Amino acid sequence: MRPHLPLLLTTALTAAVLGLAPASGAAASDTAAPPGVAAAAGVTAAGTQPFASYWYPNSILNWDPATDPDARFNRSRVPLRPRVSDPTLKANANARAGEGKIASLVSFGPTSNNPSQGSADPNYYAFGYWQYVDKLVFWGGSAGEGLILAPNPTVIDAAHRNGVKVYGTVFFPPTAYGGQLQWVRDFAQKSGSSYPVADKLAQAAQYYGFDGWFINQETDGGDQALATELRNELRYARSLGPVEFMWYDAMTESGSVSWQNALTSANDAFLQESAKRTSDSMFVNFGWTGSGLNSSRTLARSLGRSEYELYSGIDTEANGYNTSVSWGTLFPAGQPHTTSLGLYRPEWTWKSATDRADFYAKDSRYWVGANADPGNTSTSSAWKGLSTYVAESSPITTKPFVTSFDTGQGDFYNSAGVRVGSTGWNNLSLQDVPPTYRWSVSSTGSRLTPSIDFTDAYEGGSSLRLTGTLDATNTVRLYQTQLPVAADTKLALTLKTPTARATNLRAAVAFTDAPTSFSTLDLGSTTGSGWETRTLDLSAYAGRTIAQIGLQTVGSTPSFDLKVGQLRVYDGAVDTAAAPTALTVLGSADVSPTRKSLRLSWAASATGAVHHYEVYRRNADGTRTFLGATPNDAYFVPQLDRAGTESATTLDVEAVSTELGRSTAASTTVGWSTVTESNLALNRPATASAQCNANEGAAKAVNGSVSGGNSDKWCALTSGPALEVDLGSVRPLTRFTVKHAAAGGESASWNTRDFTVQVRNSTTDAWTTAATVTGNTAATTNHPVALSARYVRLVVTRPTQTTDPATRIYEFEAWGS
Repeated sequence: MRPHLPLLLTTALTAAVLGLAPASGAAASDTAAPPGVAAAAGVTAAGTQPFASYWYPNSILNWDPATDPDARFNRSRVPLRPRVSDPTLKANANARAGEGKIASLVSFGPTSNNPSQGSADPNYYAFGYWQYVDKLVFWGGSAGEGLILAPNPTVIDAAHRNGVKVYGTVFFPPTAYGGQLQWVRDFAQKSGSSYPVADKLAQAAQYYGFDGWFINQETDGGDQALATELRNELRYARSLGPVEFMWYDAMTESGSVSWQNALTSANDAFLQESAKRTSDSMFVNFGWTGSGLNSSRTLARSLGRSEYELYSGIDTEANGYNTSVSWGTLFPAGQPHTTSLGLYRPEWTWKSATDRADFYAKDSRYWVGANADPGNTSTSSAWKGLSTYVAESSPITTKPFVTSFDTGQGDFYNSAGVRVGSTGWNNLSLQDVPPTYRWSVSSTGSRLTPSIDFTDAYEGGSSLRLTGTLDATNTVRLYQTQLPVAADTKLALTLKTPTARATNLRAAVAFTDAPTSFSTLDLGSTTGSGWETRTLDLSAYAGRTIAQIGLQTVGSTPSFDLKVGQLRVYDGAVDTAAAPTALTVLGSADVSPTRKSLRLSWAASATGAVHHYEVYRRNADGTRTFLGATPNDAYFVPQLDRAGTESATTLDVEAVSTELGRSTAASTTVGWSTVTESNLALNRPATASAQCNANEGAAKAVNGSVSGGNSDKWCALTSGPALEVDLGSVRPLTRFTVKHAAAGGESASWNTRDFTVQVRNSTTDAWTTAATVTGNTAATTNHPVALSARYVRLVVTRPTQTTDPATRIYEFEAWGS
């Protein structure tokens, strides 16, 4: 295996997937923009999906955010937060603060067609261990798509909220993988005293709001003059403003590509050349040795640079935490770190996972070790977890601090505990700062288990859950902070218990004058099974600074189960922001007669600190459906579905403040063309896998009636029952409506909780899922679609809100034309 191969895997595999040939797969010139590149500037994008930007060296010269219709959707609005790392609060006794850092090279998606603002797919790499990372490289680029890749704003938003810098990627592949030396020369082209491509790199970073670029030059055939020009260009680019560069150990000062696996006299000028700083850091190739790292440290110091600006690479793309690493060389026990660490492709934890639970288990194993405890990384495995070596950092240094334990992905969306969206999603712009300590629990008895719960939420798609046997006091450390307490500072927690009972829970707060000693405030009892908020007055601690926030459980119960939906530290009353104004539909695209995608924009709130804006559609019954959210002033709505035959849909956008106060809404309407819609399942042949008795068969669910009493329904007692309807021919469908137990007058506790709707065109086709619903409580549910099918099927996976086993469906309707 050649020493450079790991940094080629993404691009080579991308080319293979796209059917792109190696060297012959790209033209010698890149004056024409590649497919999907924002160089389609000037062409109205209507309501189509915007994507993250990518270019070749010459095509970026044509990029102008003023004419690129996707540009405004790719802007991050979250500034980089400062971080603190108190050595006395590190979870692991072996970890060291202020020494070696971690740079993480991550592929969040393909180079092309990478959605700007998340998508309707909950299956996403929602990284949550930012406390150990210093820089994140948005990895990508390929000969067949584009060589320069800007990070999408969701990743920038999440990283900046956690104090982590984000770099885009500039990738020049070897000739064997489509690389062309002309691209390198195009990149280094000069106009007078300036470098036009460097000007564009700086412009893109500043406009989009990210921090720098990772330069990976692996194309053979260069000479000393080209290498010198590249160094001059980097120094020029750094002079243009706050833009940083990380250089990959490949091209040497002679112009040849030769991986040194160290900082040597052959490549050191790409880091520092006499008194001239060329790049801000260097990623050292994977074949490093102990002697090589020691000599690298010595050389870096002699150049006036820190050894921690060298990131020694390890490749975990193939084997994750089963990768063999000489940890003692990089992070010698009881001694200063030799260099920093460069991680290549830690998203192995997601790509190799079988489901979300498996991903979270693997990600925990990767970052904090086999015991899911950053303070206890003892294991027979060579991979102890990165918390063994690097102390946690925290961005929580100013008020307000608010978290709803939202991971940036979910199967639904809740607002103030109310279900306002029932479809899956990912959007890292909405990710809250994850707990600093995942999970640090101390107890003299049984340890409770903290987890992220994706079945319930107060805001967003998840919450914090504590479960287990409570037989002794448990202290759960959550966040390291540096929050000054004023006379009007409050700590609010929103929580939920299965039934009304004592919470056995206290808020735990430690202060910088005694950072490891917690003061506790009791949270009392709940009055029911819903979300309840407890607001605690911290005025008694005015003048002190909060160093840690956690939870403490007391008492005993054999089956402790409690959810925390939100935690807030703020001063005075909850602040709100002014409403956005000038809500505008920039364009719409008709996906079908009953579905559109939209590009929206608005003027940002004139006053108040905004965390994000939320986009809703108004429903006929007075409720609203969540369509998405962003910190930006523009948002792409991938799916707006027509409700019945409505002639127009009203959209609302409201500002959510940093304290989660909500503004009034800005509104606009979207019109629909005339269409005739009917219930195509009405009185059609229906069959069921089971029925409770002869009077409650499948036909009762398609007879158009819910008022015929308790027998006017399809009922089944078997596990996973299915109801199938033949529409007679393949028909365009716009929505499904399901009427559950309460629609027929029965108890709402018998409304179907979890189910799917499936479709197919013929009896020989496989069923495909058109809608998935979890956690439903409503009597009637509507499920917009844009598809065609002859056969439709309802499959029930959890029939009621309780343990009652009976499925009760009063009507299953398939609407279309």
